[in-house]
Amino acid sequence: MSFLDHTILWQRLDLPGHDIGRLWKSTAGWQLSGTAIFLFEQMPCLLAYEVSVNNSWQTCAASVSGFVGQSDVALAIAPTSNGHWSINGIESQETAGCMDLDLGFTPATNLIAIRRMALRVEEQSRAPVAWLDFPDFKLKQLEQYYRRVSSYEYEYAASDVDYAATLEVDRFVARLQVKATEPSVPDDFI
Repeated sequence: MSFLDHTILWQRLDLPGHDIGRLWKSTAGWQLSGTAIFLFEQMPCLLAYEVSVNNSWQTCAASVSGFVGQSDVALAIAPTSNGHWSINGIESQETAGCMDLDLGFTPATNLIAIRRMALRVEEQSRAPVAWLDFPDFKLKQLEQYYRRVSSYEYEYAASDVDYAATLEVDRFVARLQVKATEPSVPDDFI
């Protein structure tokens, strides 16, 4: 395996399931693709995702397809020219100014913000994202905070959903694994 092609398999900790992701270099930037398979409210879910980013790690386009129980999912997500995001051509006003996209059913998309920010150890940053909420599949703005605490660890917090964790990454900053969960955002985050 080379730097240009990297894969990872996660086991979900919150629900029964798994997620497999792949990252590779494309001519226009990077491609992130994967499939999450899990059980939600006794419904089997299969969600395949594709995210295209440019060489600066800015999201250019994304898609999600699959099913949740008996309901099909087919979404095309993209930033708009006026600084918002759209799903299937319908613009979300709530996502104004969000640079990154976070697919709420997979940890894989945290990679995009981490790579784009390129924080040094002990640096921290606010990173509001266009968050695809699961299970309603609506785009919302989600305030996220990252603090790089070591070469391979980031403290992460999203106070809007009362979630905090340590994200552990490998040397490719592509392999994310939740190590611990805290109940809220630490007081000293910006």
